Amino acid sequence: MLFACVRALTILALCLSSSAFGNIRYAVLISANAEWKAVLSQIPDAAPKPTPFGGEFIKKIQGQDVLFFQGGWGKVSAAASTQYVIDHYNPEVLINLGTCGGFLGKISVNTTVLVNKTIIYDIMEAMGDSKEAIADYSTAIDTGWLGDKLPVDVLVAPLVSADRDLLPGQIHWLTMEFNAPAGDWESGAIAYTAARNRKRVMILRTVTDIVDAKSGEAYGNLKLFQERTNLAMAKLIQDLPLWIRHLESVRK
Repeated sequence: MLFACVRALTILALCLSSSAFGNIRYAVLISANAEWKAVLSQIPDAAPKPTPFGGEFIKKIQGQDVLFFQGGWGKVSAAASTQYVIDHYNPEVLINLGTCGGFLGKISVNTTVLVNKTIIYDIMEAMGDSKEAIADYSTAIDTGWLGDKLPVDVLVAPLVSADRDLLPGQIHWLTMEFNAPAGDWESGAIAYTAARNRKRVMILRTVTDIVDAKSGEAYGNLKLFQERTNLAMAKLIQDLPLWIRHLESVRK
């Protein structure tokens, strides 16, 4: 009986917390700690409240109350936090802003990818076909509803995703097998969860470092990654009002 009462009060508290934010049309999902810190540095008046995953706050952008939510790094946190945001706030559009590593010769640093497909590639099937399993966790993302004239210069392309940094020995395979110019940790899980909930998702990932068949320029150089992450996230946040205005225009 006591457990049931506690559970009921917890659910009520969550509902009250969600309703306090009102109608959320756009939810911005941020994953890694370095990315979240960079976002907070760009929005100094943010006052994040704790969630089971990270912080959350509301920022008025182009007349809209936009939810910023830190989901955490890796596929597990990304999938769980995406579902949490959908269940609690039911936004019309999920927007994932973050970073990614680029493949030498396919993309350059500071290029932002508007993702049209995610492929979760770190699935190794010993009793069956890994290609079939990878295909099951690949998600096509509709970007056509955004129109032909986008507000920011981006590269529309697939992104590979895994719970690990890019391995130099796999760059050729990832490029040839999936036609991807870059990879990250969380976008595959976010896109997969959004698709299962029939939610529109827009993933924008900016390249912070390049990886080739031998190594990555940020490998063993955390300072470089952090500096470039700060620059990448600053640009993404500065461009966000342009995207929100564009989303409002195509919504009408």
